[in-house]
Amino acid sequence: MSMTEIIGRISTIQSMIDQLSRPIESTPAPTASTAANAAAFDAALAAAGGDSSTALGSISSLAGSAGIAGLTGLSGVTGALSTGATPVQAGTATGTDVVAAAKKYIGVPYVWGGTNPATGMDCSGFVQRVFKDLGVDIPRVVSDQMKVGTPVASLAEASPGDLLVSFGGEHISIYLGNGKAIDAPVPGQTIQIRDAWEQQSNLTSIRRIVPAGQGAS
Repeated sequence: MSMTEIIGRISTIQSMIDQLSRPIESTPAPTASTAANAAAFDAALAAAGGDSSTALGSISSLAGSAGIAGLTGLSGVTGALSTGATPVQAGTATGTDVVAAAKKYIGVPYVWGGTNPATGMDCSGFVQRVFKDLGVDIPRVVSDQMKVGTPVASLAEASPGDLLVSFGGEHISIYLGNGKAIDAPVPGQTIQIRDAWEQQSNLTSIRRIVPAGQGAS
């Protein structure tokens, strides 16, 4: 884990701790709400120690039962901080693994120049992160990403996990098959699955970084 990722995780956990640490009205005896707050605080500390996906899931559940505003609906954050339940050994990843790794980041906001899923990523930062999760190092920017791997002749021959580079290297997405792709689109939107708007006419390059995947969704 890089220092940037560690700092991003610490920032996220600190924000949760700040919310959970806010004073609540005192009562003669502990209430279910205060007990839930304390348990959620412990879970946040556990997240700082390593198992973020488990801890964040616990926080979300506890927040829902305790009615803590702003802490429910953490599934996007949990997915962003997790590296996947089933790690893929470096050198064995396939396009199917690429698709699964990419879907974990659905809902992460687009941030120009971003590479940290805790705060946001741009199109090439997202692609780089997905492959990093699989133990595959690729360059940071589209102009370099479009030169790695092996070329695919056409969209009709593309397989799940292939990279679709469009408009002369201005944008990159991950092909899912059956006319679907996942990408970090533009500011104000989030990483999402959508119809692959890249057509053969505006595609600059299609690159295959790992062996072809199977299936699509």
